[in-house]
Amino acid sequence: MSSDSRQDATATINGTRPEGHEGLAAFSLAGSRALVTGVSRGIGRAIAVGLAVAGADVVLAGRPGSQEATRAEVERVGRSAEVLDVDLSDPDTVASGALDEQLSGGIDILVNNAGVIHREDSLTVDPASWRHVLDVNLTSLFFLTQRVARSMVPRGRGKIINIASLLSFTGGLGVTAYAASKHAVAGLTRALSNEWAPHGVQVNAIAPGYIVTDNTAPLRADPVRTKSIDDRIPAGRWGVPSDLVGAAVFLASRASDYVTGHVLLVDGGWSAR
Repeated sequence: MSSDSRQDATATINGTRPEGHEGLAAFSLAGSRALVTGVSRGIGRAIAVGLAVAGADVVLAGRPGSQEATRAEVERVGRSAEVLDVDLSDPDTVASGALDEQLSGGIDILVNNAGVIHREDSLTVDPASWRHVLDVNLTSLFFLTQRVARSMVPRGRGKIINIASLLSFTGGLGVTAYAASKHAVAGLTRALSNEWAPHGVQVNAIAPGYIVTDNTAPLRADPVRTKSIDDRIPAGRWGVPSDLVGAAVFLASRASDYVTGHVLLVDGGWSAR
């Protein structure tokens, strides 16, 4: 243990707080501007509102007309909400810089939540369905992250949070493109972290388990699948979108400044079984 570490440990034992330990203030997002994608409902809406409650102003990215309900919720908690219309199924537009003017005020926190899932036996998946999932879940995610990081890296600070999945670690059933894209999101999180951590930009991911959203409605409608999932979750229930907010606030805040390249499972213990 270094002398500095021994001093910090001694100070903690003696009841004093070492320099740099801010307590709950480290979780405040006051003064930050966050961009969240896929905010119309579910996980994206919960995270956008949760960041606002923690003090961030929020840019709500999604299909035209899909953000208004979330915008009202953000404004209700006293933070500003900007709407950014973007079609994430068109990576060429995202990569082209068409959004740069709207992002010119600078983004401190990026949450890449937007995603789609296609359920079909792998023997019959066609190229168009495969491309659509990869375009939204991976390619647009990368190019939006690239454009935001081009201002984060020179400033020497930034927080990027990708929404991965429990299927970043498993294969799932009948969701080949989705599983492939979420494995790639986990790998991309680590790769970008390696490049940008020296510049003060932390890149992490949250991997939700079985959450009650529109994407999981077909599973919940299948009593056999539902029982098999229920029986494996030690927490005894499916998650809800608000279960992810604490992890998002942590990864968006100064409290996580020494956390990077990590994929944080929020799954009620499913993966521990």
